[in-house]
Amino acid sequence: MSDKLRILITGFGPFPGAPFNPTQPLVARLLRLRRPALSDVELNGHIFPVTYKAVDHELPQLLAKHRPQALLMFGLATRTPYVRIETRARNAVTMLWPDADHAPVRKGSIAGGADAMMFGPHTAKLLRAADSTGVDTRASRDAGSYLCNYLSWRAIEAVKTDGGPRLAAFVHVPLLKRDGASQRKGAAHRVTLEQLVDGGEAMLLEMVRLTQRAAREAREAV
Repeated sequence: MSDKLRILITGFGPFPGAPFNPTQPLVARLLRLRRPALSDVELNGHIFPVTYKAVDHELPQLLAKHRPQALLMFGLATRTPYVRIETRARNAVTMLWPDADHAPVRKGSIAGGADAMMFGPHTAKLLRAADSTGVDTRASRDAGSYLCNYLSWRAIEAVKTDGGPRLAAFVHVPLLKRDGASQRKGAAHRVTLEQLVDGGEAMLLEMVRLTQRAAREAREAV
C-alpha cells in the first residue's frame, strides 16, 4: 500500500430520467489533475451504477482495495440549479422510485437507530472552497432519499469504523448538457462543467489539506 495520502472520488452513472450524469466527466477530469499540492496524493475514482446492490457490494470492495483516508462523492440533483454540499445523511429510502435495476424497496429506512448522521464541520470549509471559485454553492440538510443519500449514509458508517476513512463528503451537482453547458437558459444559476471542475478542484484540495491535518493530529495524539 502506498504511503501517499489516498482519496477516493466517486460519481454515479445514468439512471431513469437522467440518461447523462455529469458526475462521470467531472470525476474523470478531477482524476487527471496535476497540481503541486497533489504530488503526494493518490487519487482513485469510481462510478457507481445507480442501484442499492451496487453501493452495498462495491463500496466495501473499494474501501478494502484502496484504503482511502477520504471520500469525495458526487451525485446529480436534477431539480437543483446550484451545487449542494450535503451536511448529513437521512435514515430514509424512498419507496416511490425503484433504482436503475428496478429493485423494489420494502422499507423506508436504511438502518435502525438515528434519524440522521452528520458528515462533520469540514463541510463548511468545503463549501467556502467551492464558493471561492465563483460557482454557486450552498449547504444542504437534505440529500434526498434515493441513491445519493444512501451512499452518504454508508460512507458515514465507514468513517465511524476502525481503519475507515477519516473524512467523507457528498456533493450534489446540477444537470448539464452532454457538451458540458448549463441546462439553464437564464443568466442566474448557470453552472457549466468547467465551473464544476473548478469547484471540484477547490474542494479536493481542501479535502487533502483537512485529511492531512486530521492524520497529523491522530499521530500526535498517540
